[in-house]
Amino acid sequence: MTNVAVIGGQWGDEGKGKIVDWLSSRSDIVVRFQGGHNAGHTLVIDGVTYKLSLLPSGVVRGGKISVIGNGVVIDPWALFAEIDAIAAQGVTITPDCLRIAENAVLILPIHGIVDRAREANNGTVTIGTTGRGIGPAYEDKIARRAIRACDLADPDEVAAKVEALLLHHNALLRGLNQPEVSAQDIVPKLLAIAPRLLPYLEPVWLRLNAAHHQGQRILFEGAQGAMLDVDHGTYPFVTSSNTGAGQAATGSGLGPGAINYVLGIVKAYTTRVGMGPFPTELQDEVGERIGKIGHEFGTVTGRKRRCGWFDAVMVRQAVKTSGISGIALTKLDVLDGFTELKICTGYRLDGQVLDYLPARSKLQARVEPIYETLPGWSDTTAGARSWSQLPAAAIKYVRRLEELIDCPVALLSTSPKREDVILVHDPFAP
Repeated sequence: MTNVAVIGGQWGDEGKGKIVDWLSSRSDIVVRFQGGHNAGHTLVIDGVTYKLSLLPSGVVRGGKISVIGNGVVIDPWALFAEIDAIAAQGVTITPDCLRIAENAVLILPIHGIVDRAREANNGTVTIGTTGRGIGPAYEDKIARRAIRACDLADPDEVAAKVEALLLHHNALLRGLNQPEVSAQDIVPKLLAIAPRLLPYLEPVWLRLNAAHHQGQRILFEGAQGAMLDVDHGTYPFVTSSNTGAGQAATGSGLGPGAINYVLGIVKAYTTRVGMGPFPTELQDEVGERIGKIGHEFGTVTGRKRRCGWFDAVMVRQAVKTSGISGIALTKLDVLDGFTELKICTGYRLDGQVLDYLPARSKLQARVEPIYETLPGWSDTTAGARSWSQLPAAAIKYVRRLEELIDCPVALLSTSPKREDVILVHDPFAP
């Protein structure tokens, strides 16, 4: 059977939630494999809107096992706030349907404090972090001082590890002229939430490997997007984890050979939240129009997204670095009514033409987009479920994107509704 990894092909906010929800009907298990509660997915199901951050999108569909993998950093208080919020909408989450990797790293209150303190002291070079402690938690993981979910089973170990962790972070807070944090501010909170979290824990790598050998279909759900990858993105304006398809394996404990298809989610235009380079950004009425029609506000932060034309160079780079097999193109309907559309086909830098985004941040900020102009369309694409329902100019636009990014469109989404999808190739098909 085929297992599918879903990743963002731009800077996140591409509409992964709807696509993952759509694919979950074809899967048995849905796995989150990186990121934290800085990522947001919005699902619209039978007229009800669900906003998820930590929970895999499959939780709102009955009969599925949802898994939070070891590559995710977990704020347990945010997790249960999210579980309680969707419970109020009629979706019950129990250990029977949600499993959490016992070796996943926890986000503690100190991490958010450090995150916000550093961002406030960065002067003019701010990263645009959500301030929720994701970066500092990943740093602790790499530095081997993190508190992992399984540690909560041993109160003595929790206390000792928190003391060691605070030795590092309080030194930083002192240097930033911020109040220090004591173990008494953290340990009792961890021990209080432990009885609720521990029943969800298991070695999820064992479950996933067994499911794979039994022929079950596994859907891997990424957060953020390829250009926020800590290695291949617009560093340092990136997230603190690898967002590409390779992380689906390491962030879940299932080997890379078990991932058969990589689906990249890509908007029909480009958006970005926060700071950092954005070659095709439109700081004019066209960009405002795209943002207004597309309701471009962050699911987690509510921040207004920056909007611009489709950047084929960036998406093609994501296709190559993540081995994307096919694209799910979303929000085509937002472009309805534009008389002309532009696509970035290359960058110009110091008289040279580049077909990739350079690694140096100063160069990324200086590249100028080279545009190709295509005619727009006046008819609507909203709600289309077959190619025959699309205007000819819209089909031409999609076909040109395929040529420029060197990757086929597997799915085409034409509205936030789950049913409004044109299926070209089922990623779960052999």
